Amino acid sequence: MAIELHRHALTWSEGADHYTTQWMTERLVSAPKQVLLADDTFTADMAYREIMQGAVLLYRGDFQNAKQLMSALARRVDKRKGSKKAKPEVTAAHAFHLHRQSQAQRARVLNSILVPLNADFTVPLRRAPEVHEALQAAWGILNWQGLACISLRELLGLIGAFEWRKKGVEIAALGAAPNNRVFPFYGVYSPVRGEYLNLLAKADVKRFSRPDALAFDIGTGTAVIAALLARRGVPRILATELDPRALDCATFNVQQLGVQAQVSVVQADLFPSGQADLLVCNPPWLPAKPVAAIERAIYDDNSAMLKGYLNGVKAHLKPGGEAWLVMSDLAEHLGLRKPGELQHWIAQAGLRVVHVTHTRPVHSKSLDPSDPLHQARKQEVTSLFVLEPAV
Repeated sequence: MAIELHRHALTWSEGADHYTTQWMTERLVSAPKQVLLADDTFTADMAYREIMQGAVLLYRGDFQNAKQLMSALARRVDKRKGSKKAKPEVTAAHAFHLHRQSQAQRARVLNSILVPLNADFTVPLRRAPEVHEALQAAWGILNWQGLACISLRELLGLIGAFEWRKKGVEIAALGAAPNNRVFPFYGVYSPVRGEYLNLLAKADVKRFSRPDALAFDIGTGTAVIAALLARRGVPRILATELDPRALDCATFNVQQLGVQAQVSVVQADLFPSGQADLLVCNPPWLPAKPVAAIERAIYDDNSAMLKGYLNGVKAHLKPGGEAWLVMSDLAEHLGLRKPGELQHWIAQAGLRVVHVTHTRPVHSKSLDPSDPLHQARKQEVTSLFVLEPAV
């Protein structure tokens, strides 16, 4: 597994001595103006003031106190955000961009608390947890010399993701427990929104269950869709991925779910070579630029994956086959995609819609009036489009 890490050189002085460390992160971050040493005497007010002036804090105290400092910073950021009154004339698209800006600002502040990291993936702070397994699971085996550090927020995310990886996520559409758990790796989107899987679980696959049928699952992620197709009787599925971590995740889940006789995971940019009877794709639903690895499953910059899938269908679909597209209309409600634009792209790719099935989301954000995007979320509809080449 080859993970792309950004390594930023940080320098600071202690008396007459000068030090350099590597800030290791998967996020795109700007170089700080200053590195300050922080310990258990640092208050949230002090930390916030220094961070807002462009500094990062290299923590040298107690690990649990560092977590408390970060929590206090989060409350301060959220309080400032909540104190700003929304303008009634703001459009849905503007509200979305303001929401992303707010999220980015919050992340920048909270990612500015750094903790030291040894080459053996241990954190040399008092009361620091064992993080070796979580880091190795996410990053593989790394070699570096000298000092290194990591954002405390990113480290806690790695630890939390590792716990989900060990526990797994129960997917009702895959059948009864215990053999229905998918294990998401760090940086691979967890299939927690079950409504789109329910659409696929109810779709007619009878014609794709014959012994010689072949399906392509494009951008498989955790391989949950490929596994669902296999459980529903599709005899052979090629599940494609480009990201190395997602490839490892998909391969692991195929083995854990016992569908390796039907599902093969292959590295490909969208389509593998050849043609299939059934093409399935659940691309990211929002046309915006991702700024972190996990966001690649949410944001599709310039709708590149969606358009790439639609434009590749005719070349990779066997005569008489079907192409399935799972897509939410949240982008339309947020003003990020014009009404009718998706249907235009479908027609432009030489395809037509055979039929569509719909469902509404049941996740907590769709029911939360305090969510900044609630008005759009409560109108959201997720659809399964069944497509075929236009005559």
